[in-house]
Amino acid sequence: MKPGDVFVHRNIANVVTPTDISLLSVVEFSVRHLKVKHVVVCGHSSCGGVNATLGNGHLGILDVWLQPMRALREKHHEELSKMEKAEQMDKLARWNVQASVDVVKRIPTVIEAVKERGLEIHGVLYDLGKGELEEVDVTEDEKTCACREGTFHLV
Repeated sequence: MKPGDVFVHRNIANVVTPTDISLLSVVEFSVRHLKVKHVVVCGHSSCGGVNATLGNGHLGILDVWLQPMRALREKHHEELSKMEKAEQMDKLARWNVQASVDVVKRIPTVIEAVKERGLEIHGVLYDLGKGELEEVDVTEDEKTCACREGTFHLV
């Protein structure tokens, strides 16, 4: 791609929270003003944030930042405990992408753009060793979509 073809926002462990003003500003600018056609949440293999979350050590301010991923680890504790470390890292990275996409889909500007012009939201995982992107399933059931439809009243 050429310079300017992609508008990028990066952070530690691609954590997306509904209160991150930096992320919300990037979404507002890129979706409302640049009229991007796609929003991509991209996690990656060998992620230090995923590793730190699985390690559950004390990391200072990073403890606060990684809290959403730690909640995922706690939610899936039983499943994760049956896996080897590499599989745990892959699963947690995928769940984090899915959770982050879910937050993006709830941003009012995104909801409006999806309805009005078909904005698409994608989740992918980048394998650093292979140099390949793999799509992460971020589909929703109809009940979730219907619930979201009634959540915001945009005019």
